[in-house]
Amino acid sequence: MLLKWSSKAHALFTVCVTVVFFLPLYLVLINIFKDSKQVMGDPLGFPTSFTLANIRSVLTRPDHLIYTSMWNSTLITALSVCVVIVSSSMVAYYLVRNDSKKSRLLLVFFLFGLMVPTTIILIPVVKVLIAVHLMSTKTGLIAFYMGYYVPFGIFMYSGFIRTIPRELDEAAAIDGSSPLRTFWRIIFPLLGPCTSSVIIFIGLWVWNDFLNPLIIIGPIKGTTITAGIYRVIGQYSVNWGEMFAMMFLASLPIIFLYLALQRKFVEGITSGSLKG
Repeated sequence: MLLKWSSKAHALFTVCVTVVFFLPLYLVLINIFKDSKQVMGDPLGFPTSFTLANIRSVLTRPDHLIYTSMWNSTLITALSVCVVIVSSSMVAYYLVRNDSKKSRLLLVFFLFGLMVPTTIILIPVVKVLIAVHLMSTKTGLIAFYMGYYVPFGIFMYSGFIRTIPRELDEAAAIDGSSPLRTFWRIIFPLLGPCTSSVIIFIGLWVWNDFLNPLIIIGPIKGTTITAGIYRVIGQYSVNWGEMFAMMFLASLPIIFLYLALQRKFVEGITSGSLKG
C-alpha cells in the first residue's frame, strides 16, 4: 500500500515539475500569434484569430535588431565555446596525465571557480577590462567568458579523460609522438561526447546571458540577443506580441544545437561521472 502511494506521489510530482517547466514555453508559443490586446486580456488562452504580424514586425524592423543581435550572439557564443574547449581540454589532459599533488591542488583551485557567481566579480572584471583597453569590445566579453567557464570545462574533461587508458599515450610515445600531437590526434577525437556536453552547457549559458553583455559591451557597440529582447520593451509601453516573437526566434538556434548534439550529450555526462 505504501509503495502504491509512493508511486502516485512520484507521478504527481513529475507532472507538476513538467507543468512548471512547460508553462513558459506554452506562454511564448500561444502569444506569438496574438496581438497585444489579446495578450494582455488573456495571456493563457488560445488566440481567437491567428496572426503572423508579430514575427513579421520583428523581422522587418528598420533597425534590423533581430539580425544584428543574432549575429553578435552567434559570433560571441561560437568563439567563446571554441576558446573554452581548446584551453580547458588541454589543461585537463595535463592535470590528469601528470597526476601529482601539485596537479590535484591545481585542479581543486580551478574547481573553486565554479562556486563564484558572475555578479560578484563583475565590477573587478570591468576594472581589469578598462585597464587592458578591452572594455566595450566583443574581445573583452569573450575573454571574460573564457576565464569564467574554463573551470567548468576542466571539470568535465578531467572526469572523461580518466576513462581513457594511459596505454594509448604510451603507445603514441613509443612511436615518437609528442604529448601535444598525441592529445590532438588520439585523445581529443575520443572526447566527442564530452565536447558535445560542454558545447551545449556553455553555449546555452553564453547565449542566454543578459547582464554581462549589457555591461561589458554596452548598447552602443552591439547588442546580443538577450539585450535585443530587452530593447523591444518601449519606454512607456510594451509590445508583448513582438517580445514573445523575439523570444521564440532567439530560442531556435539553441534548440537546433541541442537536437544536433543530443545523442552524445547524455553519453558525455554519464561517462565523465564514472571516474571523478
